[in-house]
Amino acid sequence: MSEMTAVVTGGASGIGAATARRFAAAGMRVAIVDMNREAGAALAQELAGGASFHACDVGDAAAVEAAATAIEAEGPPVGVLFTSAGLIANPETVLDMDMAAHERVWRVNYLGTVHACRSFGRHMAARRAGAIVTVGSINSFMPLPLPAYNVGKAAVARLTQLLAVELGPRGVRVNSVAPTFVMTPPLRQRMDAGLRSEAKMMATHALKELPTPSDIAEAVYFLSSPAARAITGVTLPVDAGWLAAVSYNSFPGPLPASGA
Repeated sequence: MSEMTAVVTGGASGIGAATARRFAAAGMRVAIVDMNREAGAALAQELAGGASFHACDVGDAAAVEAAATAIEAEGPPVGVLFTSAGLIANPETVLDMDMAAHERVWRVNYLGTVHACRSFGRHMAARRAGAIVTVGSINSFMPLPLPAYNVGKAAVARLTQLLAVELGPRGVRVNSVAPTFVMTPPLRQRMDAGLRSEAKMMATHALKELPTPSDIAEAVYFLSSPAARAITGVTLPVDAGWLAAVSYNSFPGPLPASGA
């Protein structure tokens, strides 16, 4: 995987930055696409192998296409795309939600994923080789009171399946990772503001520890690597057992002793 470029949208911080570092550690040249010029440029300078930074709003299709053209021109060819750019939202109801905020979340989380997959996917398809990993969420599987974010992540999961079928015959695999709550700066800010409860979060997981950005990065690296050559169209939960526990723990009766 060393003779290729890995593109990470939203790569300046959090899961994106952890994944950029993982790709760089594997000897890949990394191209970071993000709105945060200072953090993005600093990370590109930190990484070895001629990493580059491209300031870009992924919600702007023309800007993403321009970034893809520039990154392809830098070389080596883009072999991996990780669409990490995204916004998180606060709890609200469908009837009362802020429609301007709703539109922005969709423009970045869903349309930003579409734009990146189209612009970089065309180059991969022409070369008949590549791997794309999108970012879903536990929100891709179950309803949560985050109308824009929740429905958008469900849409990303279906988009991933569609792209896997469209691009598979041209040698491009498309998968998704679905993290649970990951302790990134935006999540910590919401916890500090009382918008997320750490106790409630931990009570809904099978494991006693939430994944870190590096845990998500390892899953992304696996899905984009030759080790996953026969895997496409899947959304892989990296959720500390949330999907299993959230249903199990809602049983309307006494739960058996766990021995914990």
